Amino acid sequence: MYHSIWKKSHYQAGLRYGSMFTVNPLSHFERSAEKTAFTQKCIPLYQKYYAEILEEMKGISEGLHMQWKTVAESLFTMYCFAPQNRCSSFAFCSNGKTILAKNSDFLTFVKKLCDSPYYSIEGGYRFVGNTTAWTEIEDGMNEHGLAAALTFVYPTQIMPGLNAGMLVRYILEKCKTTQQAIKVLQEFPIASAQTIILADRTGDIALVECNCQKVNVIIPQQNKNVVFATNHFISDTMKVYQYHGEDDCYSHKRYETLSYAFENNYDISLQFVMDLLSGKKGFLCQYDKSEGIDTIWSSIYDLTEHKIYRAEGNPKTKSFREDNRLQKRK
Repeated sequence: MYHSIWKKSHYQAGLRYGSMFTVNPLSHFERSAEKTAFTQKCIPLYQKYYAEILEEMKGISEGLHMQWKTVAESLFTMYCFAPQNRCSSFAFCSNGKTILAKNSDFLTFVKKLCDSPYYSIEGGYRFVGNTTAWTEIEDGMNEHGLAAALTFVYPTQIMPGLNAGMLVRYILEKCKTTQQAIKVLQEFPIASAQTIILADRTGDIALVECNCQKVNVIIPQQNKNVVFATNHFISDTMKVYQYHGEDDCYSHKRYETLSYAFENNYDISLQFVMDLLSGKKGFLCQYDKSEGIDTIWSSIYDLTEHKIYRAEGNPKTKSFREDNRLQKRK
């Protein structure tokens, strides 16, 4: 797993990153007329809501010696055109401790492309995240103790807007609290379908189910301050947008594991979180690798202690190690 560093302006950070490649990192990306047209419609929305990210992509494309709209097309269409990432995430506040955690499940060939970047961009908050691409972020925590994690939901509808990874990136870079992040999700145009779990250091946690048509915020019950998600919507208001094809990623089985673990555990601790992510409480990461899918990293964000732990690979076989870049770097 790479540990890239993004500093100075968005453009300068992108230029430095793009210049590091000696081969085309987009060689696996399949372009199409549909994707090109979709990207063209997204660009004005990014210009309005997140113009800095366009500058970052222009820097990346210059470093790669390619057209910046090619880079934009690869990123803006992510999560919208039959992506394959499959994840489990949860957050809880118990006994004065708030934790957000996630298993990132994806096609095994992506392992060699994964990155855990550290961002210290001008005009934004410092944060550490994880991604299967670049620029977009799939889970992370910022310097103010706000954490976010997405899980993909197969879209039945898409519209031009910001996709899941770009929304998480914006939240970590621009927001301090869960409530600020919720406001962003309610006000920004959304392209893809996903859940985003949010948690901050005050113990404010939420599960946001959203797509291009609707944003539904789920606040946990006071007596069981926990939320969790896999790769399907759970609320009645969002089930109308649910894809009804084969559940080939065990989304419901993983959801049952999380549900049972939190209903029956009375000693929620850091060790419990590690055991749950590692598959010791039921099926969560025990994929048959011959199917071409695996848990490619696992993250734990202890918002109370402002600590990050990550297993770079399947947590069933890889140990969690602390990442202290937010404490050490400026």
